Amino acid sequence: MYDPLHDNIPGINVSYPHSYWADISGDAPKNDGELRGLHEADVVIIGAGFTGLSCAYHLAKEHGIKALVLEANQTAWGCSGRNAGFVLKSSGRKSFTDMAKQWGEEVMRGIYDEMAAGVDTVNGLIAQGIDCDVQPAGYLKVAHKPKKLNDLIALADIQKQQFGYEVEVLSQEEVRSQYMDDKNAYGAIRYQDGFGLNPLKLAWGYQLLARKAGAKIYTGTPVTHWTQTENSQVIKTPSAQIMAKKVVLATNGYTPKGFHPWVNNRFLPVLSQIIVTEPLTDEQIQACNWQTNNVVMDTRALKYYYRKLPDNRILFGGRGAITGKGAEDPYYAKRLLNVLKESFPALHTINYQYAWSGWICMSLDDIPHIFHNNEQNIFYAMGYCGAGLSFSAQAGKRLAEKVAEKTMPDLPIFNRHLPKFPFAPLRRVGQWGYFQYGKMKDKYC
Repeated sequence: MYDPLHDNIPGINVSYPHSYWADISGDAPKNDGELRGLHEADVVIIGAGFTGLSCAYHLAKEHGIKALVLEANQTAWGCSGRNAGFVLKSSGRKSFTDMAKQWGEEVMRGIYDEMAAGVDTVNGLIAQGIDCDVQPAGYLKVAHKPKKLNDLIALADIQKQQFGYEVEVLSQEEVRSQYMDDKNAYGAIRYQDGFGLNPLKLAWGYQLLARKAGAKIYTGTPVTHWTQTENSQVIKTPSAQIMAKKVVLATNGYTPKGFHPWVNNRFLPVLSQIIVTEPLTDEQIQACNWQTNNVVMDTRALKYYYRKLPDNRILFGGRGAITGKGAEDPYYAKRLLNVLKESFPALHTINYQYAWSGWICMSLDDIPHIFHNNEQNIFYAMGYCGAGLSFSAQAGKRLAEKVAEKTMPDLPIFNRHLPKFPFAPLRRVGQWGYFQYGKMKDKYC
């Protein structure tokens, strides 16, 4: 599997992975094919995932700037088309309490508003006619140990006080009798506005909107060389050369090794693994008391997340391998299946029908960054830390505003460069160490 810390290119026109999303979503909408020849452009966007497509759409629709989008493989070939499809008011890993301690309550509230706006942006785009299998709203954060419920209750109290965010507290009995009989759930808090959808269909919907607004989206067109002259960014692909006034980097966790000095050693790509089971029978659904399609995540340091899909399959996800070389090892899919069966013993005979993985993008400071250089000709959005579906649409919208030289809110996510990882060549050693720490913490704390 392509590994951003080892490979200089993610491939050329590689087909979608054998995922549940790729299998059920039908044919991809038309794009503009491979770019060939010599071109000039006001804006080139590298990467046709949620961020790049949102940026292209908002540039054309709101600012009259028709960008060229370059994608090495297929639209949403990366994490945009591989994720679990959870739409949440979140991004990054930094808690709002920690934000308030570091930057003060005003900044913390501003960042929360951006996260909330991400959900609004997604809903607004869907409302334009995107069919992406939206499921009923509701997000359960479940305590994986009895004492973790107190932490969740404290979190709910803070969110009610700070944001007026209505959060429902559920006892162990209420979770198991009203939602699903997860044997590893010891209570939960429930948000009213999270929901699940088909992320690949959502990205294809963004593509349709962007092209209708005037953007060009070229697939099978990887960037192989990127230099800067006095007046232009020079972008080369196998069959084209583009002189661009501005370039937006929207590759996130799929950014290749050594791609550009501006982001080198400033992110850590981490594999997330997902399985999708065979369809549950009516008897299995009843035995698990599975009454909800709400999205679910637990309180572990190495989190598990799941939801029941429209065709009664279970999507279940968690951490994957350390390297791309290990990504195809069935150990990681089988490990998730075993955890699913521990939570739902009635599924002891179930098997998974789909298993795939994708690179999420971790930042050193646990927050996303939407940034540009002082000359305002290179822009990027990265570091969603595995919670980027809704915020990536907002990040694309904000990138478009930055390209159009609009004023941004004075927030760390907009005015600070991604910090470099210390001892960057050893990032994966640190990741392995964190995984060992997380396993111990989840078991004993």
